[in-house]
Amino acid sequence: MIVTIVVAIGENNAIGKDNELLWYLPKDLRHFKTITNGHTLIMGRKTFESVKKPLPNRRNIIITRNPDLEIDGAEVVHTIEDALEISKEDGEVFIIGGAEIYKMAMKHTDKIYLTVVHENFEADAFFPEIDKNIWMETASEKHLPDEKNNLSFTFSTLERK
Repeated sequence: MIVTIVVAIGENNAIGKDNELLWYLPKDLRHFKTITNGHTLIMGRKTFESVKKPLPNRRNIIITRNPDLEIDGAEVVHTIEDALEISKEDGEVFIIGGAEIYKMAMKHTDKIYLTVVHENFEADAFFPEIDKNIWMETASEKHLPDEKNNLSFTFSTLERK
């Protein structure tokens, strides 16, 4: 099994505020859909609440501390280890947030699909620091603002050394 994080961060590692994304970049949303389509997604309850429903054509696993939570169209577990255990036959699984889940998942992660939005943002949720001694960038693609995407950003792929 390959464990992959998918995340979009600001230059200051910001990922969200008030359980909302900090920007709207259609190109990044398409990128997310393309790489996760047909795969297993692991996310925290707050991230699930922000997307509002299970994402289609993907297995949705939600991590929560609430022992009574049930979600139609999704599987509910209580730890990152439980989520990885039930998806161990799924090939590549994608961790999609939020901040606490990313932090717990880092030690299990093989690859990171990272979108860096080239601006600092006011936020209350941040991605953990990426240790350059552990991670190596294997691909990078810069995007300038255009008529639909008002900020510059870079898609990067990082792999564990």
